[in-house]
Amino acid sequence: MNIIGTVESLWRYPVKSMRGEELGEMFAGFSGVYGDRLFAFRSSASPKGFPYLTGREQRQMLRFRPRFRHPDKAAAPVNLTEAESIAPGVNPAYADPADLMLDVETPAGNTVAIDDPALIDMLRDGIDDKHQLTLLRSDRAMTDCRPLSLLTLQSVRQLSEEIGTTVDKRRFRANIYVELTSGEGFAEDRFVGRSLRIGSKVILSILERDPRCMMITLDPDTGEKAPALLKKVAQAHSGMAGVYGAVLAEGMVRKSDSVELLD
Repeated sequence: MNIIGTVESLWRYPVKSMRGEELGEMFAGFSGVYGDRLFAFRSSASPKGFPYLTGREQRQMLRFRPRFRHPDKAAAPVNLTEAESIAPGVNPAYADPADLMLDVETPAGNTVAIDDPALIDMLRDGIDDKHQLTLLRSDRAMTDCRPLSLLTLQSVRQLSEEIGTTVDKRRFRANIYVELTSGEGFAEDRFVGRSLRIGSKVILSILERDPRCMMITLDPDTGEKAPALLKKVAQAHSGMAGVYGAVLAEGMVRKSDSVELLD
């Protein structure tokens, strides 16, 4: 058994480009993390292949905090026991849309429903009028690329040393942050083409390194830019930080779970 580390923290992002939430456990499925990127805002000014409004256009999106109205129903598929007990497993079933509704706390401290038109007005504040917004909802995570993202804390610490200031791991918006047994940064680059077992059940195939954009320059609390971080990632790490993966075996992942390198 080749244990290389443990799960340091788990995150999901109920609304694309809004603030994430840290979880003690989460369901990792073939289509992504349960409840992750469940909602997004389509912009008429965005490309067809990537039609969303994100922090690239509206930096303040990161300061909006979504919360599920029924956290217990948003924690895992409603048929989790069945899905985990019948080999090779059955497809996870999502709760009813009403059970997965969100409220959003605004930067001003007010709370609005995710489908309240007033929220769209807030998101359009200060950006080009060409951005006409529509709320999207999908039971399958509306991720940029692959279903799940992973980053080691060693890589975050190395970047902190390289730019001479502490880097907040939340800038990278990963689903799984791993504390390695070794102190080597960017060790996850070598996981590409291999698989990880996380906990007792979940198997994640690491498919590619994660190409980074200006989103990592945005402070997750203020939305302020720090261009030096993206510049360093581009110059020293070919523009990559972290890895993308696809789930081969579904199940619950928990904080402090062991991470085993397979193959």
